[in-house]
Amino acid sequence: MTRREKSRSGGGSARRWGLTATAGAAAVLLSGCGEAFTRGYLPEPVTEAADEVVFFWNAVWIAALAIGLLVWGLMLWAVFAYRRRSDDELPPQFRYHVPLEILYTVVPILMVAAIFGKTVEVQNTLLERQDDPDVVVNVVGKKWSWDFNYMNEDVHVAGIQANDLNKGEEGLPETLPTMVLPVDSRVEFVLTSRDVIHSFWVPQFLQKLDMVPGRVNIFQVTTTEEGVFQGKCAELCGAYHSEMLFQVEVVSQGEYETFIEDLRDSGNTGILGTELDQYELQIDQRDRMSDDEGYIRDGAVDTDDR
Repeated sequence: MTRREKSRSGGGSARRWGLTATAGAAAVLLSGCGEAFTRGYLPEPVTEAADEVVFFWNAVWIAALAIGLLVWGLMLWAVFAYRRRSDDELPPQFRYHVPLEILYTVVPILMVAAIFGKTVEVQNTLLERQDDPDVVVNVVGKKWSWDFNYMNEDVHVAGIQANDLNKGEEGLPETLPTMVLPVDSRVEFVLTSRDVIHSFWVPQFLQKLDMVPGRVNIFQVTTTEEGVFQGKCAELCGAYHSEMLFQVEVVSQGEYETFIEDLRDSGNTGILGTELDQYELQIDQRDRMSDDEGYIRDGAVDTDDR
């Protein structure tokens, strides 16, 4: 085989490897073009308002990519259009260009204003509160577990931190406090903390809110999917922060009522109060200004007569 033939053979092999690698990369990319891709690889939403978060997330990414392509294109165009073509030629030099400078000053301001406005709109949707929600749960964060007070049903779930959770032993999910909610229901979370700042986060809600000592924060969701969803604290709160986990189980209305009855039968009646809190509980100033102000009853947040 001549040197030229060897060269051709080597080139053909390289091309085949190149095509194979390209096809493999394309297959990997296209395999993501399913449901996860359409929601921007966010967790699968299981609440009504979460769809707006997905839409806004995707819209911002599309806008960012479009702007990036435009900027990269202009940069490459400027590099080639105004390159120095010979040693004797100097490309045109501009000290300023008023229309262009106005363009790249005004357009970013309008873009930021549009994103800010949409952010406020989505935030208002997520924090919208309806009167007479189907379920009201006072979620109490504590180092390093959770208490769930079902205010309307007058029962509770008490979370207890197991010893040496950080050993990574099997069976941890079975020891976690579980909040059971009915599907297709409006649920209000009244968030309080017994000690330090925690944050109530169920990733598939696509929404979280801090729990500040001495304050009450509230948000509502409408459940849309049955299933078991993982929750966690999203605020660094101490040594066992990573073990501050819980579960949310969304079930049918009948199963929810059975769960409540089981709590009563097991003696989990009444509301876990604030006797273990390090700070006196106060109603948030925003709620003081509203018509649906909560109040303290038996050491816990009461929303029955809002």
